[in-house]
Amino acid sequence: MSIRQTFTGDLRVLPTHGFGIRSLTWWGVIAYMLIEGGGFALAGGAYLYLMSQETVWPPASLPPDLLPGALFTAIILLSEIPNALLKKAAEEQQRARVLRLIVLLDLIGVVLLVIRGFEFAHIHVRWSDNAYGSILWALLILHTIHILTDWAESVVLTALMFTGHGKEPRRFTDVSEDALYWRFVWITWLPIFTLIYLVPRFV
Repeated sequence: MSIRQTFTGDLRVLPTHGFGIRSLTWWGVIAYMLIEGGGFALAGGAYLYLMSQETVWPPASLPPDLLPGALFTAIILLSEIPNALLKKAAEEQQRARVLRLIVLLDLIGVVLLVIRGFEFAHIHVRWSDNAYGSILWALLILHTIHILTDWAESVVLTALMFTGHGKEPRRFTDVSEDALYWRFVWITWLPIFTLIYLVPRFV
């Protein structure tokens, strides 16, 4: 054994991937969530500021129809069940379960995007009507962009998992971190739902 191996060990035996804090991707996802979370907080703060400047909220329009938003919220909350199972299966490197669950989540993403289209059609205000309309559309568009980007990443990972790349250990790390990011997507929706659908009805 060489002096280098004695003091540093043989690096060839170390794993080429990891989960959680052992993964550089995990740290990248956490940093991204902090940055994007700040953006959502600023948009929410703008909404509350504009509301404080009005005597009636929403001004000159009805509140958004509750049904599309409530349906969207129910489905995105329920999506955490297969998402949690997917994260667990990825960390256990159970490829068959990962394939089933990631396809299910891809389909749920399509359903959510369709419902989001109905949300835009039932908010009773255009983005150009007034400041309320602008911030309302901004909040919905911001969240929709996050759904679209995560859904697109999930579709790419699905394609990779169905090929030879799906047998590579690092792909399971990618799936796990994508599942972590989906939690950010549905958690950030809860305060946005409150601002858009509940605040105009109860404040």
